[in-house]
Amino acid sequence: MTAKLIDGKALAASIRADLKGRVEKLKAQGHCPGLAVILVGDNPASQVYVRNKIKACADTGIKSLEYRLPAETTEAELLALIDRLNKDDAVDGILVQLPVPDQINDERVIAAIDPRKDVDGFHPINAGNLVVGRPGFLPCTPYGVMKMIESVGYDLSGKRAVVVGRSNIVGKPQALLLLRRNATVTIAHSRTQNLSEVTREADVLIAAVGRAKLIKADMIKPGALVIDVGMNRDENGRLCGDVDTQAALDVAGWISPVPGGVGPMTIAMLLTNTVEAVERRLLA
Repeated sequence: MTAKLIDGKALAASIRADLKGRVEKLKAQGHCPGLAVILVGDNPASQVYVRNKIKACADTGIKSLEYRLPAETTEAELLALIDRLNKDDAVDGILVQLPVPDQINDERVIAAIDPRKDVDGFHPINAGNLVVGRPGFLPCTPYGVMKMIESVGYDLSGKRAVVVGRSNIVGKPQALLLLRRNATVTIAHSRTQNLSEVTREADVLIAAVGRAKLIKADMIKPGALVIDVGMNRDENGRLCGDVDTQAALDVAGWISPVPGGVGPMTIAMLLTNTVEAVERRLLA
């Protein structure tokens, strides 16, 4: 058996092409979607992510407003900028690139963003809406993972799903989205005993723990659908995920590569949320 690759890059391009049409329609009605991206400090990985997001906005026709703040920016200064953007009708989405420097409390920053402009889906109101099944912005990475699973026509109903990782950004919301599709969900993490036994039961395995090649081939159920959310560097400095992909290809049924899997989808869903923010505002 050789696993089929789930091409996140191609799927993201298709989503962006559809969004481009929606953006053109909104512009014809006099509404240009605007995304404000705030980067505090000079974290190299964050700079790459921000650059990719701004490029994707340009490709889709979304206006991006970039705010690069020095690393010594105070929490009060950042909150003042967010307040200004909350009140700006030209801004439909606000994204603060995480992590922020130590002197800034990221929870206070997230809570300060207007939930109607929280295109990252991190605000407690949007998180709560996800828990109770009400409409709201979905966190971009788990949202993208669900689109990848849909793209191969996989029916989650009644399947065993294991999410390795319990972060507020990926692990927890991912589990909730899988539950929405009637999967039976287990969340595993650093304290899970006999992790390999847990992962081998998974029809769908989502690795989102941030440890290079943690998931070995013998930890995967034959034929399983594996989504690798990890973004790490291996011993040679090359990008790799949380799954030992080369070995997993002989066991899994489907697998997402790193790079070219979840990363492009995260950005595509960010743009989707931004366009939906405008569409919701017009319907309100």
